Amino acid sequence: MKLATLKDSTRDGRLVVVSRDLTRCCDVAHIARTLQAALDDWERVAPRLAQVAESVETGAQPTIRFHEHDAASPLPRAYQWADGSAYLNHVELVRRARGAEMPASFWTDPLMYQGGSDGFLAPRDPILAADETCGIDMEGEVAVITGDVAMGSGAQAGRDAIRLVMLVNDVSLRGLIPDELAKGFGFFQSKPASAFSPVAVTPDELGASWHDGKVSLPLLVSLNGRAFGKANAGIDMTFDFGQLIAHAAKTRNLAAGTIIGSGTVSNKLDGGAGRAIEDGGEGYSCIAEIRMIETIETGSPKTPFLKFGDQVRIEMKDRAGRSIFGAIEQTVERYRKAESSE
Repeated sequence: MKLATLKDSTRDGRLVVVSRDLTRCCDVAHIARTLQAALDDWERVAPRLAQVAESVETGAQPTIRFHEHDAASPLPRAYQWADGSAYLNHVELVRRARGAEMPASFWTDPLMYQGGSDGFLAPRDPILAADETCGIDMEGEVAVITGDVAMGSGAQAGRDAIRLVMLVNDVSLRGLIPDELAKGFGFFQSKPASAFSPVAVTPDELGASWHDGKVSLPLLVSLNGRAFGKANAGIDMTFDFGQLIAHAAKTRNLAAGTIIGSGTVSNKLDGGAGRAIEDGGEGYSCIAEIRMIETIETGSPKTPFLKFGDQVRIEMKDRAGRSIFGAIEQTVERYRKAESSE
């Protein structure tokens, strides 16, 4: 089934079941007012939501028109958001560009950071930044929402705990990252609010494209209307979502509603770095990656980071060409602080 959260006067919006073609939806407040409420009682609630989903498909359930611009992120805020870096091609490129070797442990122990989760951007909200010189970048990723996961759970238990799958634009301010990491205490200011796809889907909706804790479909990223990336999310993913969840749960319980991200989707080409779509490659899911390749090849980057007015689109389609999650569509805008009242 497909679920979305429509914006309303509350912080957490209202839960709806969405038709498979993303055109219609049905309010399910009588079952669960919010997605978090559904996740908290998933074993009881999910079968009832699935019945509604089936009725929506057959026309037996009254529906209203579903508009993606009315949707918040499926979880407008979450108890926890942890982003991994499962595509080591991306990590390797970043390190090579600055002359650093890839530690052997990176192949066995996932990288992960804990991001801010008290408020996510809606999929059509602008990316706000005070200054273009911050190095504004998109990062196209896949993410999952879990049920409760016990501390010390293994990878299979992690896969079993996956309730929903969605897409994410993990916005990064690249210009702030080096100084923050140099402090040895991780990201904070360099990781503003992320945006998630209009719709989250249960893994069974992905059919054969979901297996071994991975989504084996291209992640379509465009910049200002031009194709920028189409890397396959199931290829070159060193750690599947089960492994990422197990890593996150090594020393703590994960509460229902925890979001785990894949990190920037990135594919190699012929065993080496990727290549732009116009050059016959799969392109990129973030600007930093093409800048790293430019630096490796020519000594300096030439592709600029995002500017005010730039438009980013992130989407994934099934093998018949139909949008699965709807699209994240965002414009970069200047942040203007509201006048304070005296």
